Amino acid sequence: MKGLFKSKPRTPPDIVRQTHDLLAYADRSVSIPDLRESKRQEKLSELSKNLRELKLILYGNSDAEPVAEACAQLTQEFFKGDTLRRLINSLQYLNLEARKDATQVVANLQRQQVNSRLIASDFLESNIDLMDFLVDGFENTDMALHYGTMFRECIRHQIVAKYVLDSQHVKKFFYYIQLPNFDIAADAAATFKELLTRHKSTVAEFLTKNEDWFFADYNSKLLESSNYITRRQAIKLLGDILLDRSNSVVMTKYVSSMDHLRILMNLLRESSKTIQIDAFHVFKLFVANQRKPSDIINILVANKNKLLRLLADVKPDKEDESFEADKAQVVREIVSLKP
Repeated sequence: MKGLFKSKPRTPPDIVRQTHDLLAYADRSVSIPDLRESKRQEKLSELSKNLRELKLILYGNSDAEPVAEACAQLTQEFFKGDTLRRLINSLQYLNLEARKDATQVVANLQRQQVNSRLIASDFLESNIDLMDFLVDGFENTDMALHYGTMFRECIRHQIVAKYVLDSQHVKKFFYYIQLPNFDIAADAAATFKELLTRHKSTVAEFLTKNEDWFFADYNSKLLESSNYITRRQAIKLLGDILLDRSNSVVMTKYVSSMDHLRILMNLLRESSKTIQIDAFHVFKLFVANQRKPSDIINILVANKNKLLRLLADVKPDKEDESFEADKAQVVREIVSLKP
């Protein structure tokens, strides 16, 4: 007779609905009548188990790949109501393992398609204030890496990245990148790079509208930072931005600035070979510009001998024919310049 009363296995939507309800027990500051602490702990244990199950459905394991239909059902249910909002708001009250599982679940859901649509994008467009919460999470030392991972996955959606770039949030990254906690600073730097390289047309529009303040801050706060790692990451990212064809208009304006050239020439003098080489890839754009303003030409001519000596010492660790060809072209161009 026992077999007749076995409970049905829970479907992915069942697990999502139960998770939604269990999240109410996470925040101890919220009073729930007649709730003993032992009962709360029991509910939190159930919540942790559910988060593990959700992760298993989405990622699979060593024995089984994820099932597309189960993932689609889970995703659809997750974005029907306010489960994502509840989970993000409750994250800080969960134990470390549950936080990790929740972070992986949220990250994966950004990539899940339902009927060929990324429904996470539609949800976030209607709940864009969640990005305000996540970006400020970089300042919470205990939670920053969880919030940062979620934030970085959410800006995979162009509509979300555009919101962040058009807001004041983008300015916060100049500070986050230099936070004293190395892991958080590195995570912020990875997010900043994603924001400025993933969505080409959105980034080009942002830079065109904001190039004056953006590059002024980029130069003073990052390229001229006293922190070696900050300078190294910043010059590499600057090269990625300027060498992208989508940003050709911005690049042309950038390499017409005397202030920008001065900073690049200083970076060429760095003792770090990595910074020198990445700086060279930006510096060569100034030299290759066929419409150099007269003040750029005058600086290059006035510093011709110094630059030629500097460039002679700029060499990658491994032989690189392409780099050597670029350098030879830059040297020829500088030698031929006349005031």
